Parts: sequence; C-alpha cells; structure tokens
Amino acid sequence: MSLYAGQDREQLRAAWRESWQRCLQGLPLAPLQAQMSDLIRMHPEYTQHLDGLMAADSTAAAAAASTNAFLHLALHLALREQLATNRPAGIALVHQRLAAAHGDAHAAEHRMIETLGQVLWDAQRAGRMPDEQLYLEALRRL
Repeated sequence: MSLYAGQDREQLRAAWRESWQRCLQGLPLAPLQAQMSDLIRMHPEYTQHLDGLMAADSTAAAAAASTNAFLHLALHLALREQLATNRPAGIALVHQRLAAAHGDAHAAEHRMIETLGQVLWDAQRAGRMPDEQLYLEALRRL
C-alpha cells in the first residue's frame, strides 16, 4: 500500500478510512495500514469522523469537520517515519528527551508535530522545500 505518491486529498482520506474499517473488521492489515490504525486507536476523538465518512456520498460538512483529524494523523505518521530513520539526524534524541520530560512518547509526538506542521506550512507558503536544520533547531528548543 502506497500513501501520498500521486494521491489527492480524497484518496488519502480513503486510505485512512479503509485502514480503520479493516481494523474494526479484524481483517489483515498491510504494515502501513497497521500503523495508521494504531494512530487512530490513540485518537478515539477522531473515530467519529472516520466512521461517519465511510459512505461515499459524505456531506461537505462532515468532510470539513474531519480536516484537522486527517492532518493530525498524517503528521503523526510523518513524524514516526522521521523517528524510525532518525532524519533529520538527531530527531530521535529530541523525541527521547521530550518523552522523558513528559512521561509519554505520544505527548512528545504532539509537541513535535506542532513544529513539523509549522515548518511544512512555512515552506509551502515560501514555495521551497522544508529546511531540515531549521526544523531540527526548532525541535531542540521544545
């Protein structure tokens, strides 16, 4: 299962919904689907958005209500990939420090995805790639 490459917003959201639906049905999950389902389980406040959007003809209001849910989950997924690869170099140590300080790895992720979201937003607005070193410096200041 590929995520992001060549997919539009609705296709990406469909991948999250499918992963969650397969999880609920006890069906086998691809590794990425398992990661996505784990993140959804950690955010029960978002399951209503996923459950309510299973129908193909979901309303615009329901889709708008779930926008931040999908963004939040996607930022977690992106951060976890960064942590697994330690890219930018040193990000895993920042996470370890924050997890120790907050007593919870998930709480540390929440702090870090705020910074990730801001860095991505700034880069998009400027029409450039995100600067990994500026990102890492911002994380180290948390």
